[in-house]
Order: sequence, then structure tokens, then C-alpha cells
Amino acid sequence: MNTRQDKFNKAMVETPPSGIRKFFDLLIGHDDVISLSVGEPDFPTPWLMREEAFYHLEKGQTSYTSNRGLVELREEIARYMERYGCYYNPEKEILVTVGASEGVDACLRAILNPGDEILVSTPCYVNYTPLANLTGAKAIELDTSSTNFYPTAAALEKLITPKTKALMICSPNNPTGTIIPKEELEKIAKLCIKNQIWVIADEIYCELIYEDEKHTSIASFPGMKDYTIVLNGFSKSFAMTGWRIGWVAAPEDLIGQIVKLHGYNTICAPIMSQYAAVEGLRHGWSEVEKMRVSYQQRRNLMYKAFCDMGLKVPEPKGAFYMFPDISSTGMSSNDFATALLEKHNVCVVPGAVFGSGGEGHIRCCYATAIDKIKTALDRIADFVKEC
Repeated sequence: MNTRQDKFNKAMVETPPSGIRKFFDLLIGHDDVISLSVGEPDFPTPWLMREEAFYHLEKGQTSYTSNRGLVELREEIARYMERYGCYYNPEKEILVTVGASEGVDACLRAILNPGDEILVSTPCYVNYTPLANLTGAKAIELDTSSTNFYPTAAALEKLITPKTKALMICSPNNPTGTIIPKEELEKIAKLCIKNQIWVIADEIYCELIYEDEKHTSIASFPGMKDYTIVLNGFSKSFAMTGWRIGWVAAPEDLIGQIVKLHGYNTICAPIMSQYAAVEGLRHGWSEVEKMRVSYQQRRNLMYKAFCDMGLKVPEPKGAFYMFPDISSTGMSSNDFATALLEKHNVCVVPGAVFGSGGEGHIRCCYATAIDKIKTALDRIADFVKEC
């Protein structure tokens, strides 16, 4: 007998909803809850970028753009990527997307066939594995919890098979804030060239790096441009989450395939968002730096607090997340997050939703006001004592 679900796409039915949004939805109607859950800056988009969008709206510039995005935006993106030793032709090798998330989906669909395998370094952002599985490919997770939460070439090599088509990495990482060291990244690059494997490099947090750490793009190593897909955007560093504006940089032949899907699916990113992004890349870097410094101060506060609680936690080198180990409480990450919300009105994300190596941890986002962070940390400390 047919069921209602038989009328739906089987792969979609089997795909779980986002674990992050599940906990975020629990906040609706509860103003007394402090959220450390969703990775969204608490800053408004810098005024100079908002003003630029207003200017173009007032001029009536509300049309479609080229599928690939405004030429001037692609040119600014190309100039920006040169900072990291990456050289892309803005006409043929850069595509403006509706956020970096669209870029993830489009890239995966452009390179993966049913039966292919993609290696995913975990814990990781929640959309990588589901989107890969929806292509009919198989996501093979690499648990990095035993290697300081970043992938190593030695560990990756053990997972490579004739079916391996791609590797998905994110540095700085969501949810841990860790960075893949340059020396290890170079080893990974050589491994991928040797095995002719695509690397999808999510660099959305690359401007939010602390202390003396420096961002290195895997695309900058000799020979890697031909094997690398760089994803980036404006949501995190420029506080533009709602503007939905990102980009993909990749070899010309691959961009040509991705553009087809992008054209059918979204046509183009919003034109006012694109103009605001141009202004940000040209004149908004002092604002980015102010936000980065503020996040670093909040990171220091949160890191000390978790250490004082006696919880093990990797010190984040970038992004705006912390991933404390709560296994000493004897609770699963889901039970811990649920009880913390119910008893102390603090919302965090259970580590299990981020894949292998995430269980026994919680993700706490420190992109919120310091007074709220302090209150939330006091409540978490009380809860840990109760466990």
C-alpha cells in the first residue's frame, strides 16, 4: 500500500532537518532565552554598505544581473583573492552566488555522480553531508577529534578509494574554530594532486582569525588551482547574513557547469546585495577589523570561562565558535543541550549534529553581546555543577 511519503523524493525524505535550526526554532516566543546557537553576527551590516544599497535602490536599479554576477563585483573578488596568492579571471573563473550555502550545493551537484565518494572532514557545518548524499554520492566522514580537530594527509590517505571524487574542508572550522596548519594543508594539497581529487575549500571565516595566525588557501599551492573550488562570502566577516551574497572561484570549465545550475535555480544574486558587497570589498575593511577584534575579546572571555568550569575545549584560532567537551557530565550532547535550555534558558547546539567526533561536545557561538555571553556562561557553569 502506498503511503503519503511515497509521493515524495526518497532521498529528500531520508534527509534530516538541520540540527542547528531545530534548536533555533525552540527559541521562538521565548525572549528570556539567551542564544549561543546560530552563527550570526550581532553587528548590523556596516553603514557604508547599507548606504550603497539604498543609493542603487533609489536609482531604480532592481533588475537581474548577469548569471555570473556584476562584473565589478567579480573584479573586486579577484583582487581580494590575490591577497592570498590566488589568481582568478573575474570573467571566467568567479561566480557570485546566493550566499556560500548555494555555492556548496551547486559545486557538489556539478562534480558528483551517483556512486562517487566525497571525504568530509568532521565535525563540520551541517549542510555538507546531506547535500552530498542528495546527489546520490556517498559522504565518507573523517573524524578529526583525535588530531586536534583538523584533517591530516595521513588520515585522509587511508580513506581514499577509486571512487573518491572530492574532499570537503573548512578552515577556520565551524564548529570548532580550529585552523588547518599551513604545513598540513600543503601535504593535503600534494595528496589531492597525486590522486586527482577535487578539494572544496569553505573559507567563509578566513577574515576572522586571531593572534598571529594567518589564513592560507589550499588553492595557492603549486598545481592546486586546477583541483580546488573555493567558497566564500560576506555573511560572516561583513555581517551580511540576510543579504545572501557569496561566491565560488574555480577553474573555468567547472564554473561553466555550475553557472548552468545557478541560472536555472536562482538566476542571480540580488543586485542590491551585490552593490553593497562591492562597496565592502573596496572600503569596508576597517569595519571588518573592528568586528574581528570584538570577537577575539569575546573568545578570550568564553575560553577562560570554560577552562574555569573544568571542561576541555580547543582554543579557537578563527571563526566565532567554541566546542567544549561536556562528556565529563555523563550526558549526551543532545540531552545536555536540551536540559540546559529547559532548566537555565541557554540555547547551544549539540555536537552530534556536526558529524563524527562531535558527540560529547556542544557548540557555543560567541557572536553575541558580551553581557549576554557572561550571563549565559554563568548559567552553564551552574548547570555543569548540577550534573
